[in-house]
Amino acid sequence: MKNRNNLKLEAITPRTLIVGVDIAKETQWARFLDYRGIELGKALKFQNDKSGFEIY
Repeated sequence: MKNRNNLKLEAITPRTLIVGVDIAKETQWARFLDYRGIELGKALKFQNDKSGFEIY
């Protein structure tokens, strides 16, 4: 198990963009991080519907 986790971590390079999305019933939040875990820009808030998805 430890070896698999190391392989996953080694796959993260300086060119990696990590996107985390907090999925909720009506409003979603997305954050963007670089490979070091440093946040890039502000978190995005959008509605859980087609127009909310298409706004960005």
